[in-house]
Amino acid sequence: TPISATILAHFFAEGEKINIIKIFGIVLGFSGIVLGFSGIVYLFSENLLINNENLFSALMILLGSTFYVIGGILTLKISNKKNENVTASILIWGAIIACPISLIIEQPWNLNPSLESTLSLIYLGIFPTGIAWLLRFMILKKNGLVFQSQVAYLIPIFGVILGFIFLNELVTPKILIALCAVVLGIYFVKKAGDKKIQSI
Repeated sequence: TPISATILAHFFAEGEKINIIKIFGIVLGFSGIVLGFSGIVYLFSENLLINNENLFSALMILLGSTFYVIGGILTLKISNKKNENVTASILIWGAIIACPISLIIEQPWNLNPSLESTLSLIYLGIFPTGIAWLLRFMILKKNGLVFQSQVAYLIPIFGVILGFIFLNELVTPKILIALCAVVLGIYFVKKAGDKKIQSI
């Protein structure tokens, strides 16, 4: 997402031109994710993360992230609107489109969800969706599309931290190095946006 955001923002977002510092920050953050969570062994072995069997799925993931970035660009076009209005509009239209598909495919009247799954669904709707989208639009308008897209690098980092706190998962030195790389990458992207640096 940060890579596609950088490319598309260069052409379609005001004040988001590509420069050397921004490229360095994005590459640094991406390197931290690849080396910290995928393992450098994947880059030089037959056990690749992407192969002929899952190439189509990988392309769909890339396409989905690109549409996510396009959504951010379109959001910037209506940055004069209030955050809550934009968030509500997106969630309402998303529900209008998804509900008929869900009724046809999932047939929810045949399901018997547990209390835990129901509470989880409510939590997902309120916090990681509703509140997160409010924060996304606020960051978009204040810091720009490329900086906001760096959240993709933070997801696995917080996964490791929460896994350590609640699941007693191991945090290795490699993970700590990856964390530093991601944080530094985000810093350089923000610095590139704060200063008037000659664009490419």
